[in-house]
Amino acid sequence: MKPNIEIPDRLYKYRAFSDLTVQALVSDQLFFADPSQFNDPLDARPILRSDLKVCELEELLRDLVTARVTAEMEAAARSLKIKIGTAKEHIEKLSLHEAEKIIGRICLMSEERSKHRERDQISMLKHDIREELLKTYSDGVFCLAEKSDCPLMWSHYGDQHKGICLGYSVPEAAISKVSKVAYDKNRVVVVRDIAAMLAGNDEAKQRVDRAVRFWKASEWKYEKEWRVIGDRGLAENILELDEIIFGLRCDDGVKFSFIQAMKRRSRKVEFYEIKENGRSSKLKKNKLDVDGFAPSFPVRSHDLSEWFKNPTF
Repeated sequence: MKPNIEIPDRLYKYRAFSDLTVQALVSDQLFFADPSQFNDPLDARPILRSDLKVCELEELLRDLVTARVTAEMEAAARSLKIKIGTAKEHIEKLSLHEAEKIIGRICLMSEERSKHRERDQISMLKHDIREELLKTYSDGVFCLAEKSDCPLMWSHYGDQHKGICLGYSVPEAAISKVSKVAYDKNRVVVVRDIAAMLAGNDEAKQRVDRAVRFWKASEWKYEKEWRVIGDRGLAENILELDEIIFGLRCDDGVKFSFIQAMKRRSRKVEFYEIKENGRSSKLKKNKLDVDGFAPSFPVRSHDLSEWFKNPTF
């Protein structure tokens, strides 16, 4: 079971203004990113800790490689309309051959370093086990924050306060796909947990999942991040868009564009803008008077000069 953590009423996505942002909004889509492309190269790359023997590590690597290659070859067979039943024995042989080839390479390389053979062999096996483990996580991630008025978030992800921040609520049907990020200096996965996960142990799987998907270094704690898991790339929005917040430096033309773009949306979206909070370094979120703001746009540059030629009072 997932930890019983209450999800905030709103979660926020900071974005720069771009054609992709507009397209995703009007199409009500989310972009699930490849974790390997995150800002922090340590994100989604845990360290493995093991007290297993070489033969046990080899067996685990064999299981991981065999499972991956089997899945890849079965997918290829289906795309070519080949019945899995007919190709099953061949796929099993090729999968096992690939696993033995990788293990053999590690054994050979460690023999070349005979002084620390076992230590080097364990190190290389752990490296390959981690890479195979990460290949099993093909999902994408949509990252959100708890706050919409964080100056650092606006600077880093909101195009230096010139962008927008989108406020989402989480419908009941999407709760199982949303988890809070844990900030910790320890990004360790115990190798025994990987073996137990492959054997069907749900608790071990949750521990591995947390380390791979929901861990971040404590230096990122200010983000107060939550993550939604889904298929990589653009996908239908499983959340509910409730707010659009404009940054402190967001251009009025950008504000007008978003207001107009969302005007005919079946479910109303509230608009806000970020303002300075007096003498404080904090920011505040103010409701935007859409009716008072929109009539000043769009403008035509020749209107004023034509009015001077033929003024009306």
